[in-house]
Amino acid sequence: MRYELMYPADIRAAIDAHTPTVLALGVLEYHGEHLVTGVDTLVIVRALEILEKEVPMVILPPFYYGASSFAVEPPERKGSVHTGPQILYPFAQNLFDNLLRIGFRNIHVFVHHQSENFTAGMPTDLSFKLAARQATFSFLEKERGEGWWGNAASSEYYEQHNQGSDPFNWIRIHPFLSPEIQAEHPIDHAGKLETALMQSLCPEGADMQRFKTGTWYTESAPQATKEYGDKVKELILDHLRQTLGSHE
Repeated sequence: MRYELMYPADIRAAIDAHTPTVLALGVLEYHGEHLVTGVDTLVIVRALEILEKEVPMVILPPFYYGASSFAVEPPERKGSVHTGPQILYPFAQNLFDNLLRIGFRNIHVFVHHQSENFTAGMPTDLSFKLAARQATFSFLEKERGEGWWGNAASSEYYEQHNQGSDPFNWIRIHPFLSPEIQAEHPIDHAGKLETALMQSLCPEGADMQRFKTGTWYTESAPQATKEYGDKVKELILDHLRQTLGSHE
């Protein structure tokens, strides 16, 4: 279900059913001459479009305006759009504040951009991770009052935490490619992997006739095939199925 096309009754039904609410979080960034700028977001969007046919979920409008940085190329005539963490963090907290007030408690954000550093974090995912925690703390304090964690009603907090059912699992941020997938198929930037994923998930956004040599990060792109992209896509879809089905 697309959130923007849901009636209020649909929203209430999704809340009551604890339906996963999913956000594709990405950037607009230069990916060589052979790929479009929305790669990091589009691969998530297209995977969710496939998955929504079999897994009940609420799909929020994707967010394309993350922190791309200009580390790859300057933006002039190349297309990268960079939004700094000082802007991303308050936006994300406000978004999560709204989603919690509406009633969602099974929120998932998927990130592909720079997610090879997911454990340490990079500006986009760190902004949303911190915002998720702060929004949850703020919501709990407003709902339960100061001292909510220390009162008797929270005596089973650690047991709930171990079971994955505590409030800090209401909003979770995930890498689009799991660590296991990355170990077998390392992330690149506009190289073999990303080009193949686009050939599989968003073929209109990959055109090898436009490919140009001269950048080290795109050197492996000619090795990409749709068949390879299909293989990784299936691993990703399995990862998404497990992730969205794991919240009790």
